[in-house]
Amino acid sequence: MDIDDLIDAVIDREGGYSDHRADRGGATRWGVTEAVARASGYRGDMRAYPREDAVAIYRRLYWIRPRFDGVASRAPLIAAELFDTGVNMGPAVAAAFLQRALNALNRGASDYPDVALDGRIGPKTLAALDGFIARRGSGGEAVLLKAIEALQGERYVALAESRPASEAFLYGWLANRIG
Repeated sequence: MDIDDLIDAVIDREGGYSDHRADRGGATRWGVTEAVARASGYRGDMRAYPREDAVAIYRRLYWIRPRFDGVASRAPLIAAELFDTGVNMGPAVAAAFLQRALNALNRGASDYPDVALDGRIGPKTLAALDGFIARRGSGGEAVLLKAIEALQGERYVALAESRPASEAFLYGWLANRIG
């Protein structure tokens, strides 16, 4: 899948307009919150928010800015997961999941050095990913993906535990966002 396919999949999953009372994000269209749309210059009613504006936001804020495109050239399945997780939880959270998983899988820094858990994909995180792939081969991507999804699942459960209103979304998060 390329970024256009990933964006289409997110938009299809997120659907059209929503304003669920339990969703702290408030009004959304195509999965883009009103706050993000406003920060990007949109001033109209969210019910009329253009799909092409959502596509541009997804590409800029959730693919290029967090450097998930750099991950895609190395590990496309990981990049797809980071993009989807970033849309749902924020790109910094997704990047931190990758960093945590890479650090936990480097066998005490013997395969490659630990990276800072700063939620940013930079040269050191990409070098760690390269080191992981070099050490673990093509099958390693699937294991790394499982580790990232485990972290994501734990965060969803913790969100539902800490905020009962989020329980309304837990089943869908687990069913549609993991695996």
